[in-house]
Amino acid sequence: MPTELSVHAVHRGGMRIDAAADGRALEMDYPMPGGDGACAGLTPLQVLLASLAGCSGNTLALVLARMRQPVEAIEVEARGRRRDEHPTVLTDITLDFAVRGKGVDPAAVARALAAAEDQLCPVWAMLKPGVEIAASFTVIDD
Repeated sequence: MPTELSVHAVHRGGMRIDAAADGRALEMDYPMPGGDGACAGLTPLQVLLASLAGCSGNTLALVLARMRQPVEAIEVEARGRRRDEHPTVLTDITLDFAVRGKGVDPAAVARALAAAEDQLCPVWAMLKPGVEIAASFTVIDD
């Protein structure tokens, strides 16, 4: 049976939106045309990149733990290029993973990352058909 997810969003004036789910809140904003460029929160496309970074990073951590890799930390840098024409969608995304741990096997990271992309990360799976996503990783052995 499918699981239903729900978020409640409220427009707060300007381009600000507050979204909440399960007692947690997120503030999104967008610079006003002709304004000073200030934002009270992340833009919706930044939230989308954060969702992909969070989902893929957590998936990578889970798979590497199951592979018994000595991972101490994982960082994900997600960058997207947005087209100028409306709708100003992301045309491509780059994910750079930094996996830290003494003795982490780069081949295991490559397999875990492939599993995240091909099978396990739902955000990646949703974006992949419409957005080119390139992923790379570095293992920091210290």
